[in-house]
Formats: sequence, structure tokens, C-alpha cells
Amino acid sequence: MTNDQHALSGELTADGHRLVQRVYYEDTDFSGFVYHARYLHFMERGRTDYLRCLGVEQGALSIEGDSEGLMFVVHRMEIDFKAPARMDDILTILTHTEKAGGAKMVLQQEVRRGEQLLIAAKVVIAVINGKGRPRRLPDGLAAQFLGAAAAG
Repeated sequence: MTNDQHALSGELTADGHRLVQRVYYEDTDFSGFVYHARYLHFMERGRTDYLRCLGVEQGALSIEGDSEGLMFVVHRMEIDFKAPARMDDILTILTHTEKAGGAKMVLQQEVRRGEQLLIAAKVVIAVINGKGRPRRLPDGLAAQFLGAAAAG
């Protein structure tokens, strides 16, 4: 990954991953606040770029390794909406691993404007094979996620 690509993907930190995003007009509703469902987009970008910064290529996982494939899907999400964001706000999406093993991962995510917490979320990710059935997260991959969490 080049430096420019890495900058677009945020950065790994001692606590996990940090991604900075601007709020655009398309993210807001008639009130001028960020539409509630748009936070899911911001958090998805945070999770995707977290994987990217860890060196995990999701597209390659589904075809490499074994014939079973490996994919991540959101199984459950708990979101607390604390405060709204507005157009042109600069948001920081923080993601860290709470648990990685078996057939799931648990990630904690926050969306912040400066120091102010706007969104807190717990995301349970199911690990599935190409047929949509649960499969174990390979030990090496689990160690990458837990290593990122242990760095914090």
C-alpha cells in the first residue's frame, strides 16, 4: 500500500484504528443533522479500513486459503446515539477489537467530533464460509485482531 493509499485508510493506533471523515451535504437530512443511517456508513468505512491497515484483504479471503472461503458479516449491532453531527463537521471513527475467536469478532466503535462522543457502538461480526455457514476465524487472523487490541 502506498503512503497516499495508507493515508486514505486511516491509521492503526495503540488503541486500534482511527479514520477521519468529513460530513457532506448528502449525509444530512432536512434538519441539517447527519441522518441516523449514515452513521452506519461511517462505521463500515472504519471497519473496512481497519482490516485494510491490518493487511487483511477481504476480497482475497473469500477465494484464497481453502475452498471454504471466509467472509465477515455484521450479525448484531448496538448503537447509542449521543449527539448529532452537522454538515462540514470532521468526524473521527475509532474501531478496536474486543474479542476475536471462534466464529465471531466483537468490535467497539465510536464516532467523535473532536473530543465529543457522538456515537458508541458494539458490533458483532460473524465469520462465515462461501455457503453462508459459520466457520472458525483462523488462529493467525484472530491473532492479528487481538494483537491490534493488545497494543492498546
